[in-house]
Amino acid sequence: MQKKVTIVIPNYNGMKYLNTCLDSLTRQVFKEFDTIVVDNASSDESCDFIREEYPWVRLICMDKNTGFSGAVNRGIREAKTPYVILLNNDTEADSHFVWEMVRLMDSDKTIFSANCKLIQFHNRDRLDDAGDLYTILGWGFQRGIDQSSLSYNRQTDVFSSCAAAAIYRREVFKEIGLFDRRHFAYLEDIDVGYRARIAGYRNVYCPHAIVYHVGSGTSGSKYNSFKVRLAARNSIYLNYKNMPPVQLILNMPFLILGYIVKWAFFRKIGYANEYVNGLREGVKTSWKCRRVKYKKENLKNYLKIQLDLIGNMFVYTEEFLKRKLKKK
Repeated sequence: MQKKVTIVIPNYNGMKYLNTCLDSLTRQVFKEFDTIVVDNASSDESCDFIREEYPWVRLICMDKNTGFSGAVNRGIREAKTPYVILLNNDTEADSHFVWEMVRLMDSDKTIFSANCKLIQFHNRDRLDDAGDLYTILGWGFQRGIDQSSLSYNRQTDVFSSCAAAAIYRREVFKEIGLFDRRHFAYLEDIDVGYRARIAGYRNVYCPHAIVYHVGSGTSGSKYNSFKVRLAARNSIYLNYKNMPPVQLILNMPFLILGYIVKWAFFRKIGYANEYVNGLREGVKTSWKCRRVKYKKENLKNYLKIQLDLIGNMFVYTEEFLKRKLKKK
């Protein structure tokens, strides 16, 4: 039987997580998948560990750290199956995870990607991500974060899928391109989901596929200098590449407002310089990015995206207020 899916796991010095992640794949009820680990030149003996303990895994050892984007692109290129699942090393997959993801993709050829229900690894009554949304202020956010893990049980379209645990239709990458290596890490999954939506494909939340996620397993913390700078830079890339000039001009006042609010937040927690440096780098180097070519036949998709950018701001506000009220 021809296999339907390849699981690609990027790894960088994540040996302490690999046992839990790979063992969870041996418990899958759906067995017809290949597994590739792409190691980004780890220094913690990850490659030796995988060779010795998990000989059934196809291991690709890179000679330098190519970031998340470079690693998963290598895995996607090596895959021969119709679907590719990207799975972070700091995860534990429920036994029905692969089966549920494949079942959803089989149901509709217009689906490019599917986001599972990501639950916090160390706090399993709380959600980590129920699909990524993007707003007119230029903010991407994890839908459902910190809400009850028993909620968000309805399948629905989302702006993009969180690549920590998502499935993708491999053929569509040939049309829209792979993950942008210039991003290195952060917002690369929103970028590829954005490109797919411009081309008319859907990104869907699959609530019955469950993965437990540690979060920031490679970067080490929710906020740090490296992460703040790259995310700021990549936010410039994301808008520059995907918005046609008219849309970019229309949204510019809202994007500027979003940058100002973010700057104020990072100033409060001590990362204002890193954030500004990231924005500056993004502006200076955005011309090197490959922009999505505007096509008139995609106008309706751009209009739908614009409405979602506005609507998602209301979703963000609602969820932000929910979290604030819970803390009181």
